[in-house]
Amino acid sequence: MKISVIVTAGGSSVRFGANKLLEKINGKEVILHSIEKFLPFNPSEIIVSAAESFIPVVKKLAEHIPSIKVVKGGSTRQESVFNALKSCNSPDFVLIHDAARPLVRPEDIKKCLDQAVQTHAAILAVKATDTIKKADESGKILETPDRRALWCVQTPQIFSYNLILNAHESLKGRSFSDDAGMLEALGQDVFVVEGHYSNLKITTPVDIFIAEGIIKSGIFS
Repeated sequence: MKISVIVTAGGSSVRFGANKLLEKINGKEVILHSIEKFLPFNPSEIIVSAAESFIPVVKKLAEHIPSIKVVKGGSTRQESVFNALKSCNSPDFVLIHDAARPLVRPEDIKKCLDQAVQTHAAILAVKATDTIKKADESGKILETPDRRALWCVQTPQIFSYNLILNAHESLKGRSFSDDAGMLEALGQDVFVVEGHYSNLKITTPVDIFIAEGIIKSGIFS
């Protein structure tokens, strides 16, 4: 089975205040943690989609990874993924991961990949633990969904390559918050695979300290 990995690294890091992907966790850059989590799966290629100014930095950081390829991202995450998909070398499955999620567990990647092989589309997610409210623009609560049916989406999201490529081609110009949502819009079944809450997304400086704490505590191992 031939797999490609896409790592999205095109965010502006506005909420972080600096390029969060270059912050270090236990002495290693966030983006390298995220990329190297996929090496045990022997991908035919790892494609990083990055802003043009960030491309030389990624190439330098990842020069020890022979399967690495860096492509120019788009103005949105969706465009960045599409650019990376078009540069893939015809894999059977593609694993799409946020560069800002450095603590994804290899066993969760495997579970998600196994599910995708069976169903063509699978994503990592965790069960919602907070009560969720839906409100209008004025702040008035409209409803309280049953959280037993709610999941907080993570990455990787794993798909049959032709399936997700065709979705991006068909829905080009429309806006989706994640790749799974594109398949849902086309009536394609997507399956949730339960991951771990430690697979956090680095968004603020506090998240760096949380990530370091997770590693040092041994919870991650």
